[in-house]
Amino acid sequence: MSAADQAPGAEERVAWLESTLEALYRVSRVLSRSLELRETLSEVLRVLDEECGFNRALVTLNEPDGESMAISALHGVDVPIDPDIRWRAGEGVIGVTQQRSRPLVLARLADDSHYLSRRGLFDGEAPFIGAPIRAGHETIGVLALQPPSAVRERLDDYAHFAEMVANLVGQTVRLSCQVRQERRDIAEERDNLRRTVRNRFGFDNIVGHTQRMRQVFEQIRQVAKWNTTVLVRGETGTGKELIAQAIHYNSPRASGPFVKLNCAALPENLLESELFGHEKGAFTGALTQRKGRFEMADSGTLFLDEIGEISASFQAKLLRVLQEGELERVGGARTLRVDVRVIAATNRDLELEVEAGKFREDLYYRLNVMPIMLPPLRDRVEDIPEIARFLVEKVSSQQGRPLTITDSALRILLHHAWPGNVRELENCIERAAVMSEDGTIDRDLILISGIEERVTPLRGGGGTVDLDDPGLDERERVIAALEQAGWVQAKAARLLGMTPRQIAYRIQTLNIKVRQI
Repeated sequence: MSAADQAPGAEERVAWLESTLEALYRVSRVLSRSLELRETLSEVLRVLDEECGFNRALVTLNEPDGESMAISALHGVDVPIDPDIRWRAGEGVIGVTQQRSRPLVLARLADDSHYLSRRGLFDGEAPFIGAPIRAGHETIGVLALQPPSAVRERLDDYAHFAEMVANLVGQTVRLSCQVRQERRDIAEERDNLRRTVRNRFGFDNIVGHTQRMRQVFEQIRQVAKWNTTVLVRGETGTGKELIAQAIHYNSPRASGPFVKLNCAALPENLLESELFGHEKGAFTGALTQRKGRFEMADSGTLFLDEIGEISASFQAKLLRVLQEGELERVGGARTLRVDVRVIAATNRDLELEVEAGKFREDLYYRLNVMPIMLPPLRDRVEDIPEIARFLVEKVSSQQGRPLTITDSALRILLHHAWPGNVRELENCIERAAVMSEDGTIDRDLILISGIEERVTPLRGGGGTVDLDDPGLDERERVIAALEQAGWVQAKAARLLGMTPRQIAYRIQTLNIKVRQI
């Protein structure tokens, strides 16, 4: 055959190669645009039809159970198709392609015994090419194509091209699956962290059963439902930040950020930048633009501790943000809107500050929408044993070893004034735990940690506890009687006018750890 006779065929092959290269280029662009598989794969099939004439095509991918395949993209089929169509390995030409994990090429589809004509997806008179879609060494689906009948003599070339497209599709499917799995893992981790945070800052972690604390709990539950501004008041160490966290993590804003700032820790010029942010070049050292705490807390909660310490000039700037929800960064002219719930805290008497002109009256009323007053520890002595045990468990978790506290140690704690409130009690427990070699915190370790022993004397004098003292609760009376009786229960029962069975019952119900003598 002369060169002149070969030229037309060569030109046709060159044209076909150019069209397949263009098709591969367009397919790669489509696959790189998005990981939304159904939309992306449908676009790939449309490109294959436009460039190469594959007028009927579909992509199937493995179902999560790994036992069947379902349609992920379909092109060129106008008749209604059952959306629940599935293929198992070896079922139909699709299942055969997956099972053999290599291309299936048929000059006439209807001639193959596996062809399922009843499904109406393909033309039985046309050729058929099935290419396995692989991810690594695993076949995860099938790319099924029908070229026009006129290209039967070049089906192997078309099959080789289909296999290249299937490989590109496989890489995209694998990447999409990895991204979906990572998103699920991140979402699960996020949900676990949220549950952990809610458990950590839930109402159950605020210990106390006195009447005043029950009132505080009820106030927290009510105010947590709404976006009301809250002013938490109480002495240093009473747990104001813990209350703020409980309000946030039990509110509709729990999924938003909880941002906190101690207003007493910064001078006025830095406080403004810290709360409102600043623009680049606003002052010396402002090398970049920076968001303030209000912007960071957008859609969440901002906790402003020691609010009574801010200057009169800054109070006016803060008032505008609280009233209007608008601010400007330091050195900026653009007004920013923020959606922030503010919880403020102070140990100062703001009413006296207002009367003295040190605190703006309008800001006071703007903050004092929902006041919550925390009682000092000395006013809820009955909660000390429970708080102490809670703190022992907390320190036990931190130290990674079991810790216990004796009843004699609790008695020492009950008679201390606690000027530093719960924070002082926590420091005392931690110091005693550090010095405990066997994990038991007894009275000697409490005394070594700096707490003085105070014993309530008899009315007529002496060194023992008056069992008739109205200031003692039932648990204290039983412990005092046991200590005076040398922890002999029968003798302690006589001191209290009880029977041995009655005192044994109280020891059990009052959770008193009996000391072995």
